[in-house]
Parts: sequence; C-alpha cells; structure tokens
Amino acid sequence: MHKVLRLAKREYKTSVKTKGFIISLIIAPIFMGGALIAFVLLKDQIDITDKRVAIVDRSGVIAEPLIKDAEIRNSMEMHDKETGKKIKPAYLFEIVEPDEEKPEAQKLELSNRVRNGELHAFVEIGRDVVHPGEDREAFRIAYHAKNAIMDDLRGWINWPINKQLRKLRLADAGIAESSVKDLFTWINAEGLGLVSVDEETGDVKGAERSSEIKALAVPIAMMMLMFLMIMMSVPGMLHSVMEEKTQRIAEVLLGSVKPFEFMMGKVLGAIAVSLTISAVYIIGGIFAIRHMNLGGYIPYHILPWFFAYMFLAIIMLGAMTAALGSTCSEAKDAQSLMFPSMLPALVPMFVYFLVLKEPLSGFATWMSLFPTFTPFLMLLRQTTPAGIPAWQPWVGLLGVLSFTVLFVWAGGRIFRVAILIQGTPPKLTNIIRWAIRG
Repeated sequence: MHKVLRLAKREYKTSVKTKGFIISLIIAPIFMGGALIAFVLLKDQIDITDKRVAIVDRSGVIAEPLIKDAEIRNSMEMHDKETGKKIKPAYLFEIVEPDEEKPEAQKLELSNRVRNGELHAFVEIGRDVVHPGEDREAFRIAYHAKNAIMDDLRGWINWPINKQLRKLRLADAGIAESSVKDLFTWINAEGLGLVSVDEETGDVKGAERSSEIKALAVPIAMMMLMFLMIMMSVPGMLHSVMEEKTQRIAEVLLGSVKPFEFMMGKVLGAIAVSLTISAVYIIGGIFAIRHMNLGGYIPYHILPWFFAYMFLAIIMLGAMTAALGSTCSEAKDAQSLMFPSMLPALVPMFVYFLVLKEPLSGFATWMSLFPTFTPFLMLLRQTTPAGIPAWQPWVGLLGVLSFTVLFVWAGGRIFRVAILIQGTPPKLTNIIRWAIRG
C-alpha cells in the first residue's frame, strides 16, 4: 500500500505542478459554460439596424393596424428612457398591393429585394384570415426572410395581428369591444411547487414559485461539473500509460512494484487531482453564488453524493482506461481507443435533456440505474426539484460500486499482461481474453 501511495503522490505532483494544470483549471469552466458566459456578456449586443418589411395584405384589414402598432412600439421601446440611446431596431412596414394575376412573380420580386438588402422580410396575409375556412392557403400568414425561424420580428408581429383579428371577429359578431374589456387579457400559467407541512410548526406551507435556475441551471451545472472532473482526469491516463510503456519507464517501475499497484497508483493520483479541481470549483462557486445573494440555490445535500459518485467513477473508468492504455504501443493505437474508453461519460450527454425533462419516467430511471451512467444521470435527477425515490440513489451507488470492483479486477488483469507486451496492436479479442484469463 505504501508503494501505491507513493505512485499516487508522484502522479498527483506530476499533474498539478505544471502550467498546463493551472491554465486548464481556468479555461475548462470557460469552455464548459462558454455559451452561457457569452450570452451574459453579449446579451445587449443586438443589431439595431432598422428592419424594413413589406406587407402583402390580401385581406385588406390587417396592414394598417399593424403599421400603427409598429409606430407605437418604435416610439416606446426603441430608445432607452434614461439615456435616450437607441437600443432596439425600428420596425418599418410598407404596404405592397397584391398582384392577383402573377402572385409567384411578385413573391420572387420581393424575395430579390430581401436578398439585395432593400428589405429585411416580407409578409403575406391571406384573404380569409379573419374568418378561416377549409382552404389553408386562403388564411395563411407567411413570413419570408433569410432566417425566418430565428427572427425576433416574426415573433413580434403575431400579437398585433391576432389582436386585430379578435377585434374584427367581435365586430362581425355584433359584440361591442367595450363590453368584453378582458377579452385581450393574456394570463400565463404560473409554475408553482407543491404545498407542504412545516416540520417544526406543523403549519401548512404555501407552494413556492418554480425557478428555472433550480429546475435547469443547478442540475445541469452539477452534471457538467462531474463530466468536467472525469474528462480532466481519466482520458489523460490512457496516453500516460501508453507513453510510459513505449518509453520503457514502466519496465523500470515494475522492477519494484506489482502491475496492479502501478495501475492503482495512477488511479489514486487521478482521484487526488479531481478532488483538488472540484474543491476549487465548488468552494469558489459557493462563495461567488453567496456573494450574489443566491445561496438558496446551492444544493448542499447533493454535494456528498457528488463526491461519492466522482470517487467511484474515476476508479471505475480510470482502471479500464489505464488498462486500455497498457495495450497500446503507438500513439495511433491510443487515439483509436480514446473514444470507446470515454463512451460511458459521453452517452449521458446525449440523453440528459430527456432525463431532465422527465426525471421520474421509466427511461430516466433505468438509464440512471445503469452503473456507468449513474454518476451523471442519477446526480442530475437528484438535483431536480421533482425529487426521486430515496432508494434509487442507494441502489445506483451499489451498482456503481459493483461495477467499480469488476472494472478494477478486469483492468488489473489486462494491465498485468499488456503492460510489457510491445508491438502488438490492441484487439478486442485479446483484451477480452486477457480480462478473463489474466
């Protein structure tokens, strides 16, 4: 055991006493949360160029009210009320008379105006838009632009158009708009949690407002931190073992330690590195979040589970990765095994949103109970406001522990045989045979 700890200490110092470690410690979270950071920093960097849009209104009753609403919007929202600085683009509409004889030619002409930059977009409004019938094309509202799906203006026009349609339909039904003032009041469904009982007083506690931070940001952040810990410690073991094997360093070390001790020293070193990184991120994150008065969002009850999952996951995946590294004699062999060795960490990244959306579904439960996925998906489910049955994390932890023992056992047998074999490319049949027969 003393030799294993000395090897682990050597691996730990080799990793942390480098500029690359410090740089990766700073850069890694930036890459992982780059999209969020960019969104926060650049949220005010919007295109304020005026948007000119042509309207082909075949109904004859929508274009004018839409232009009036755009003028109101431009006067109230286009400039900052305090500084007077322009912060949003103006929406400028022009009415184009419909060409009933050559409608396709007209659409082509307007499309060319959009391509040339003369227009931002053009809108077609069907003749039966007020009272839709069976002909879908007759009441269609078509928004044509270079990037119509992501266009904010397309989303904006929906409200003024539908507001005008309601007014017209009321008028046609002989109902005065003043008699139904609340007709246009839009009420969203408010997301709330469940009513509970205060354990200390026994009083009924009202439901709390659901938070997108608790429902999305916190679970994803915890799972991504786990993924980051795995990716910063486990993959490097494959190349490290391969290099020590090809440079004959392993032969020297194996003169004083057993192959299994050599492998476990590397795994424990990786655990120490991950504990250092996670401690920096978690402690720093707690201080930062509490400084922003958001301490209520910190899932303190999940942190013990986080470290338990991380500890076992690194032993489980690290043992197998080190074993695969021992089968490689060239860099290209290590490259070919890198993706398969990381599949247990990558698969949860493909399904995490489905699990986050329905954390209590059968799919989410069984995926999170599969031992190689448990450290990621069970942690994700535990952090969601929905909560999960108390027995599932313990069963998941037991499964991870079982697979860890299996991976260490199989990895040790592979490592013992392959570490001194030179010139033999890694083959699946050989790896399985070494794992079974030793």
